[in-house]
Amino acid sequence: MYMRYYGFRERPFSLTPDPRFLFLSDDHFDALEHLIYGITGGEGFLLLSGEVGTGKTTLTRGVLIGLGHRGAARSPTYTLLEPYELALGYLYHLDLYRLGDPEELEYLGLRDLLADDAVWMVEWPERGLGMLPPPDLRITIAYASNGRRLDLSATTPAGRAVLDALHAAWVPDAPGA
Repeated sequence: MYMRYYGFRERPFSLTPDPRFLFLSDDHFDALEHLIYGITGGEGFLLLSGEVGTGKTTLTRGVLIGLGHRGAARSPTYTLLEPYELALGYLYHLDLYRLGDPEELEYLGLRDLLADDAVWMVEWPERGLGMLPPPDLRITIAYASNGRRLDLSATTPAGRAVLDALHAAWVPDAPGA
């Protein structure tokens, strides 16, 4: 009712943050750009962990926008999987919050999808233990007094390269930077 009355083109209130309205510092932009650069090869398996509301989906939306996606970026909380076709290939956003058993991933055709070169961003990965491949990057998002804290760890050479690029950007005097 208020949409038409006030002439809004989209809903002004939402429980999920919209990355278009986040005001990031230069450090945040640099980190997001390095993360995006690290996965522009069209491959990567990233696990996103954190409490409800810490920003896992918002981070994924930011990456999608950074990779050129211009449409809606829906949360896959109820569908479990949202595929996005991008210029670099596919990005699959998987949200396992509502997964009852890791073996349910077989019904999604996960094994077949994993055979393709794609970028994967998986929320609530602990609910898919035993069915997910080892990640390139593990990103844990936690509440902090002044926003969020991101802890990143790499388990593959590709993930390590992204972390090295982030480290070199933030610590310019580091050896090898």
